Amino acid sequence: MAARQDTGGRKAALRAFVALAIFAVLAALLFYFDPDGFYPWAKAIHVIAVISWMAGMLYLPRLFVYHAETEPGSQQSETFKVMEGRLLRLIINPAMMVTWVLGLWLAWKGFGFQGGWLHAKIALVFAMSGVHGYFSGAVRRFAADANTRPARHWRIMNEVPTLLMIVIVILVIVKPF
Repeated sequence: MAARQDTGGRKAALRAFVALAIFAVLAALLFYFDPDGFYPWAKAIHVIAVISWMAGMLYLPRLFVYHAETEPGSQQSETFKVMEGRLLRLIINPAMMVTWVLGLWLAWKGFGFQGGWLHAKIALVFAMSGVHGYFSGAVRRFAADANTRPARHWRIMNEVPTLLMIVIVILVIVKPF
């Protein structure tokens, strides 16, 4: 069973890598052949990456809630380990990278890194990245059966990305300062 899950994980990782490579090549070609027309495409891809990153950041702590309630070493615990690891490696990490790369490019190209709202947004995205790092560490601790946090902690942590996301969206849309 473990060998089958490992093979499935490798195939999924390979598919994700190939998809990201194709995406990177297409984006580079679009930028090369039509640099002026790249901005709206970059913005669209950035929004897609943000949605993907947030979906993972909202789902991962929910998995931690259920995982914290299982017996270490149980079949259910092992299943959660696979789910958490794949979610982090195949969706959350790549989505965060694309979000950052295109977000910084958009901030430079569209706003010249000017504006209080933009500075606040970038600070909050740094905070979101810190939460991402915290969740990444939790995935490693759960994988080693070393989680010490109760399910209640993960229920509370589930709200942190939501609160950050709300403020970031308000800053981007309203631009209050």
